[in-house]
Amino acid sequence: MSSPSTPDPEAASPPRVRISDFRHHVGHEVRVQGWLHNKRSSGKLQFLIVRDGSGFAQAVVAKAAVPESSWQAAEEMGQESSLELTGKVKEDKRAPGGFEVEVTGVKTVQAAHEYPITPKEHGTAFLMENRHLWLRSPRQHAVIRVRHAVVKAVRDYLDDGGFTLVDTPIFTPAACEGTTTLFGVPYFDEGTAYLTQSGQLYNEATAAAHGKVYCFGPTFRAEKSKTRRHLTEFWMVEPEMAFAHLEDAVRVAEGLIVSVVDRVLETRKEELKVLERDTGRLGNVKSPFPWLHYDDAIKLIQAKGSATQWGSDFGGTDETVIAEAYDRPVVVHRFPTAIKAFYMEPDAERPELTLSADILAPEGYGEIVGGGERMSSAEKLLQRIHEHNLPEDAFQWYIDLRRYGSVPHAGFGMGIERVVTWICGLEHLRETIAFPRMLYRIYP
Repeated sequence: MSSPSTPDPEAASPPRVRISDFRHHVGHEVRVQGWLHNKRSSGKLQFLIVRDGSGFAQAVVAKAAVPESSWQAAEEMGQESSLELTGKVKEDKRAPGGFEVEVTGVKTVQAAHEYPITPKEHGTAFLMENRHLWLRSPRQHAVIRVRHAVVKAVRDYLDDGGFTLVDTPIFTPAACEGTTTLFGVPYFDEGTAYLTQSGQLYNEATAAAHGKVYCFGPTFRAEKSKTRRHLTEFWMVEPEMAFAHLEDAVRVAEGLIVSVVDRVLETRKEELKVLERDTGRLGNVKSPFPWLHYDDAIKLIQAKGSATQWGSDFGGTDETVIAEAYDRPVVVHRFPTAIKAFYMEPDAERPELTLSADILAPEGYGEIVGGGERMSSAEKLLQRIHEHNLPEDAFQWYIDLRRYGSVPHAGFGMGIERVVTWICGLEHLRETIAFPRMLYRIYP
């Protein structure tokens, strides 16, 4: 005789529903598992603002409608207590997220008290010290969800465009452009390895195997910068294409940026509202982007009072002045050879210039894309390596790419944190990654 099956304690409970899915459950009893973000009381009513990771919602606890234990649990909970509640979903335009729950039961999972981040104003240093908790706030929650949409849009655009994802090393054996901004790491008996600044050189090898590739991962810069546009660890997507020129790389970058902005505007409306972002300005991000020659960019900023001379790279203020002349991202192209990496292809008509381009975001957010056409001649590349005093033996494999089936090829890098900063309308990159690494910040 078979023994009776063990009853499932959740079988009789309402279905567990995420707050982001409330619109599909209006009028139905649901079960919500999450945390108490905030609450207020009004006599026989308690209004709980609950979050579950997918969103925020108001849960109304009426003393007459719940068991005494539920009322007591709600009354004793502190901010960020974990909880489980049941109730009926109803539409309410005035409530956070447009829905609320008429509670029928509340259970405390873990009672929290004296939560460090209260609704009052806190300084940035305090919030960064408590970053592990600050991430729970509506604003930080919105930023990370926008970041997720950006990353997914990037992958979808490139995957749908026939690119193959090929991961590149984080440990690299040589400093490609000097060691001053690289993190050195002891590497067994091989001496010093370096944390990568870019996967581009390896992308050039994989592009010769797959035609169109991209890598997507963390990159590291050891420059001692404290500006709002710099992190020491950040994420970058880097597409590379064989049989491609500067114009091809910019065309892909432009399409990528437009696609990313469209995706965020379509899927993250609520998050952009939380961030109070002017979406009208993002709506201007359409093709085609204007092109501005480096020569003309210098004239533009000098006319606005900049002391930057021809042959220099642009500072943050210069980039802002250039971007202010347009309502969408602008492509600045053909930078001087002296300020670009050794592998950049020179312009055949003016060898003192390179076939390179930066794309500057509007509204003063600076460079979000940098790239161009790579040298395809082994002889020219070897000459440039010597001019830059780089170790030839460390680049033999890279020179080989020009010896065996070399073709014109081009690509670019796009920094995810800079794009998210711009799209969210933030003041500083530090809010765009869960745990930012900066010159004086490695905790938590």
